[in-house]
Order: sequence, then structure tokens, then C-alpha cells
Amino acid sequence: MTRPPKDLSGARRPLAPRTGDALLALGVWLVLSSVIAIVQATAGQDPTPLAHLFAAGFGTVLLLRRRLPVPVLLLSALGTFAYYTAGLPTIGIALPVVGALFSAAEQGRARWAIGTGAVVLAVSVLFRVRDDPQPLGTILGTDAMTNLGLLAAAVALGVAVRSLREQAAQQEEIARLHEERTRAEAELRLRAERERISRELHDTVGHSLAVISLHAGVAADALGEQEAPAAQAVGEVRAQAGRSLQELRAMVRLLREEDGAASAGRLVGSLADVPVLLAPARAAGLAVDAQVDVPAGALSPAVDAAAHRIVQEAVTNALRHAAAGDLAVSARIEAGSLRLEIADDGRGAADLAHGGVGLEGMRERVRLLGGSLEVRTAPGEGFALRAELPARLADEQEMEQR
Repeated sequence: MTRPPKDLSGARRPLAPRTGDALLALGVWLVLSSVIAIVQATAGQDPTPLAHLFAAGFGTVLLLRRRLPVPVLLLSALGTFAYYTAGLPTIGIALPVVGALFSAAEQGRARWAIGTGAVVLAVSVLFRVRDDPQPLGTILGTDAMTNLGLLAAAVALGVAVRSLREQAAQQEEIARLHEERTRAEAELRLRAERERISRELHDTVGHSLAVISLHAGVAADALGEQEAPAAQAVGEVRAQAGRSLQELRAMVRLLREEDGAASAGRLVGSLADVPVLLAPARAAGLAVDAQVDVPAGALSPAVDAAAHRIVQEAVTNALRHAAAGDLAVSARIEAGSLRLEIADDGRGAADLAHGGVGLEGMRERVRLLGGSLEVRTAPGEGFALRAELPARLADEQEMEQR
């Protein structure tokens, strides 16, 4: 049994904002109601519904703490004054406004929280001095210090929570920037590797093809018109070397392109080049029947380039291995798919359908493009290839629909 991957970050999924607000409101309501009930039970007083209604109000108003932090803070402070003005059971001056102070500080209103807390504490002390006959030192003693500690703790906790949230956001931003930097460095390395490969291709294969074309030209000039067949063959070698050199340069440009996939068909080749591909077969004496009915722009560049390669490989096979006399090439679009058929009347082979680097390359190209490739061959029965590819790739269809 495969075990699910462990979360190495150790971070727990945070509560949804509304859920957290509801829990805070419920907690404030329950705490205040419990304190009111305990105070009344200790003093032997009957339950006061108005006091519990105030407790519910102190909790309910916190549901708006994110959208209206300052109004919630002011309502809580005014509600505290109204509570004691109504002569309800004593529950401490700080307890009703603790939740609002925390909320305001958490939402970035720390100055409002500190100022409101100071006003609430000062008003409570003034009323205690006016109404309580005890000495001032006693009034400012334990009770005032306890309220001050609760108010300061609420504000400090709100500021700390906000700081932790901002720190987490900064860490996420740093991680995102680091990921972008890593991706950019990888792209730079890939681009440098492409440029290196393109230079090596141009310096090695390009030089060899240029030398072949040069010597073929010298040989053609030396033969003259007296050796017409040989001169024609040498001319064909020279032309093929020139075409290969052009194609190599196109591949080098492709490697240096930013978006190689989008420009593959334009740089490497397309079905429009089929007459050029069939020219060597005609020059070699094959009877070629070509029926290419594919409008320009009907194929995705990658599909067009793959079809070009398939035709090229099939023609090369007919010239080098099949000893064929006839070659038929057919390409058409039916029901959104490109149907490509190539057949010759050569000697065929017993295992050609399962071997050969060229065939394996064609199969891989067709498979990656979401198509199918079928090859039929047998000794004395020639070689037949049938490929079916989507005319337009799925991502290009989505972009066109948009």
C-alpha cells in the first residue's frame, strides 16, 4: 500500500476567516454570560436577562470585526459604558472590550485600540474614584492593574497575530521570487545549451555538407556533357547537399528560437515541400504519383513538420532499400484529421515494420502528437505506410476558440 506523502512544512491549514470570527464571537458571549451568572449566583441575585442580552451583543458585534474594526471597537466601548450605567452586575471594565481591542489591533488599527483602551480605563477609574469611598491607592491597586493588563494583553496579542501573518506572507513572496529566479536560471541554461548545440551542428555537419556540395560542383564541371548520366547523378548529389545544408541552418535557427515548438513547421519543413522531397525519386527513375490536397494553414506547425518528416523518411526508404519502381504519396484532411498514405512496389522486408531508426522516430513523432501510424510490409509486397494525425492540436484549438 502506497502511503501518502508527509507534509514536511509542519504548517496546519488555517481556519476560514468567517469561521474564526464566529468562534471568537461565540467565545466572548459564553465567557461574559458565564461571568455574569457566577457573579449573580455568588451575590444571591436573580438572573438578569438584560445582562445576558448585553453579553450576546458584545459577542455578535465581533462578526463585523474584519470589515468595520473601528466601529466595532467604538460600539464595544459605548456598550460597556451603557452596561454599567444600567446598573448591571459587575464583570470588570476590560472583559467586554477585550475581543474588540484584539480585533482592531489585528486589523492594523493598533492606535485606535490603544486610545480606546486608555479611554475605557480612565473613565472606569474616574467613576470608581467618584463613587467608591476607598482610598485612591486601593482603587488604583489590584483592580486597575488587572484591567490594564487585560487591555494591554489584548492589544499586544492582536499586534503579534498581525505580525505573524505579515511574516508568513513575506515568506511566501520570498519563496515565489526564489522559484521564479530558479525557473529563469533554468531557462538561461537551456538557452545556452541550445546555442552550444546549434554552434556545434553548424561547425561540424554544416562544414561537411558545404565541402560535399563544393566537390560535387567540381565533379559536375569536370564531367561536362559527355557523361550525362554521371553528371546528372553528381548534380543531384550537389542539390541534395545544398538542401540538407539549408535544412541544417533552419534547424540551427530553430534551436536558437525562444519558442521552438511554435515555429517548428515554419523553419523545418511542411507538406508544401513535398514536390522538393519527391524530386530525387523522379530523378532516380521512379514513377511518382503525388496527391497532396492540404490547404495552406490547415495544419498545426508541429503536425505539418511531422508529416514532412514522414514523407521524407518514406521516400528515402524507397530510394535506398526498397528497389521500387512506383511510389504513391497521398495526403488529405478528413474529419479534422490528416490522413497520410505512402506506398511503393519494392521488395519489402520481413521485419521492417518493427525495426529501423527512421520508423521508430516516425512512430514517436506520431504518438506525441496524438496520432496513429500503421506500417505494412512483406518480402515481395512492397512497403505501405498509413498515418493519421490531428490536423490541429488541442491547445491551439482552445486558443482559437478563445
